[in-house]
Amino acid sequence: MLRDIIRIDEEKCNGCGLCVPNCHEGALQVIDGKVRLVSELMCDGLGACIGHCPEGAITIEKREAEPYDEIAVMSEMAGKGANTVTAHLRHLKDHHEYGYLEEGTTWLEVHSKELSFSVDEVLAAVNGDGGKAKAAQGGHAAHGGQNASGGHAAHGGQGHGEHGQRGVHGPGEHGQHGGHGHGGHGHGEHGQHGAHGHNGGGCPGSRERVMAPAAILAPVPGEIPSQLTHWPVQMHLVNPNSPVYRGADLLLAADCVAFSLGSFHNSFLKGKSLAIACPKLDHGTETYIDKLTAMIDTAKVNTVTVMMMEVPCCGGLMQMVRSALARAARKVPVKAVIVSIDGKILSDEWI
Repeated sequence: MLRDIIRIDEEKCNGCGLCVPNCHEGALQVIDGKVRLVSELMCDGLGACIGHCPEGAITIEKREAEPYDEIAVMSEMAGKGANTVTAHLRHLKDHHEYGYLEEGTTWLEVHSKELSFSVDEVLAAVNGDGGKAKAAQGGHAAHGGQNASGGHAAHGGQGHGEHGQRGVHGPGEHGQHGGHGHGGHGHGEHGQHGAHGHNGGGCPGSRERVMAPAAILAPVPGEIPSQLTHWPVQMHLVNPNSPVYRGADLLLAADCVAFSLGSFHNSFLKGKSLAIACPKLDHGTETYIDKLTAMIDTAKVNTVTVMMMEVPCCGGLMQMVRSALARAARKVPVKAVIVSIDGKILSDEWI
């Protein structure tokens, strides 16, 4: 994929290594007297190392490189201790990389029992002074009264409520997020707090999880079982390298499809891995193309089914897939399914 990544001018590099400890992702090493970029996967392209090079040997360029993988970075970095992890998360936050911040925070929460440091203390340090105290508060702690959405104005990322999860504050976090899920946060009894997404959006419960297929669960009389086998599914939140997409049949569905089509779960979702998006309302959809490209080349999805509503703006979803296919080294079969607003299949064909 085409992205920002560092470039090292070997003629200028004197091998001093001052940049190495300032690459918290672990992408740099001194080898044979010169600093080398040893892992494109671990270079976030944000350039924290640049200011520590006395020779001006490090610059940022845009070129084809492997997609940055926050999960791989955090897996490697956790062994270096709390200070390194804290510096890395602050680095992501300062550069407004809230998607990666979400992934890193989620990884820490999932693996908290395996770590030699306190995840709470790391997240409090990332949030700044006073973050630890606020993170320890449950329920609807906060900055007073109700907000315009009728929820309780809460401090973003706080909240060990009854089922609360830890998190990192994003921008505009004070007094904006409703107590019971305004903006998708759910600050309260069942609120889960990850790092905020773009524009402070975030998604509660964005921790990766895999659910048992409906086929092995005991059926509930009168209910149609869900065929969803993993979470999250929104394109801004999914990890394209997640095991749930490896070798899978990918279903990329417009947000409205499942509400219009009663047979969505049994007829289309069953046996597939899901991702959802709205080409009209979602922002930063260039990221979607990058993720789709990674799903094709790295996760090696088997097929892609694109389900769209009949409305013209939904066609943007297929354009994203076409763009990803043009960038990808692999070619995969693609099916387009068009759904009417009254829940009928207008077309269903391989393209």
